[in-house]
Amino acid sequence: MTTTPATSTHSIFRAKGFSCPSCVAKIEKQVGRLEGVQNVSVKFASGRVEVDHDASVTTTDDIVSAIGKAGYESALSAF
Repeated sequence: MTTTPATSTHSIFRAKGFSCPSCVAKIEKQVGRLEGVQNVSVKFASGRVEVDHDASVTTTDDIVSAIGKAGYESALSAF
C-alpha cells in the first residue's frame, strides 16, 4: 500500500517542444529521479506535466530545471 505524505503538493507545468510520444518518457524519467517526487504524469497532446512532490524537498524550480535537463522548456501553470 502506497501512501502520499501529508506534505505532498500537486503542481502543474506546461512544457514545450514535444515532437514524439517518447518525449513523455524522457520527462517522466528525469523528474521522477528527483528526491521528494511521488508521481509524474505527462500528457503528450497538451504538454501538461503534473507532479506530486514534497515541496519542502523538491521545489517547482527544481522540477522546471529537471524538465529542462530532459530537453524541454517549461513553466509552472495555474491549471
